[in-house]
Amino acid sequence: MKRRTAISAVGALALAGTHRAFAQQPIVIKFSHVVTNDTPKGKGALKFKELAEKYTAGKVRVEVYPNSTLYKDKEEMDALNSGAVQILAPSTAKFRPIGVPEFEALDLPYVFEGDAGYDKVVNGPIGKGLLKRLEAKGITGMAFWDNGFHMVSANTPLLMPADFQGLKIRISGSKIADLYFRALGALPQILAFSEVYQALQTGVVDGCENTPSNYYTQKFFEVQKHITVSNHAHLQYAVITNTKFWMGLPPDIRAQLDKAMTEASEYTNSIAKQENADSLAKIKASGKTTLHYLTPAQVSAWKAAFKPVYKEAEGRVGKQIVDELLTAAGIKI
Repeated sequence: MKRRTAISAVGALALAGTHRAFAQQPIVIKFSHVVTNDTPKGKGALKFKELAEKYTAGKVRVEVYPNSTLYKDKEEMDALNSGAVQILAPSTAKFRPIGVPEFEALDLPYVFEGDAGYDKVVNGPIGKGLLKRLEAKGITGMAFWDNGFHMVSANTPLLMPADFQGLKIRISGSKIADLYFRALGALPQILAFSEVYQALQTGVVDGCENTPSNYYTQKFFEVQKHITVSNHAHLQYAVITNTKFWMGLPPDIRAQLDKAMTEASEYTNSIAKQENADSLAKIKASGKTTLHYLTPAQVSAWKAAFKPVYKEAEGRVGKQIVDELLTAAGIKI
């Protein structure tokens, strides 16, 4: 009888030890994105990993999966909803399929007066309102991450709207980008980010738009003879998490991760402008492509071509958000 009791005691201690060991296992957060580690978004994800693990004293382990190594563009949202990943940072063009098309309004051309204009919008009522719209979809919006203004490229110079006529231009899937490239006479083509280099190299598409840091890190500049530094639209990401997962975390862990995300976002947004400037300088130094800068007259021609886009966008993303952005930018149509 004593022996049986002793064995039971040993078993109970072993079970308790197992429970303690299980409880000590770190919470794993998978953070998936589609660009390389050396872009602003890539560096931001790594900064979040560093800070999250530091502030939680190892209770959280963040696994970062860059450059579509885990999921491609179209697969990411399904992975978040299923719980296969916990954090994403998709471009704001990716929210239409889940029923929040208003995010695409941020893709409208010439609606931000430089970096300061962009910051004012996403950090103000418009940006906060967009993140709140995600709540009904079981998604928590954590932050906006900046990646700067778009350039556009092809193997012929793109200086006036007529230069786009008939060209196949890769877009990420944004309905707004589709509208404004069609307004220029181009033929938008949706391709995953990981497929763009080969598509440009083989002529599947004639050109693309992206920020300097993405042109450089993805080596797009090597397979495009001409790049126009047009700054015609902005590329931004919304960092998001699965609400069920997020609210299921212990409150103290959630607070520490909030702090990590706030600081990682400040870091990411602070480096984006410099990263783009550095990338543009490296592209120029490579001698592999010709950079073009639009004159005021050429910018005016682009803006004139884009005028109908704002009205058409109302049917795609909603009149209210379009009006709010145009008012913030001082644009009248």
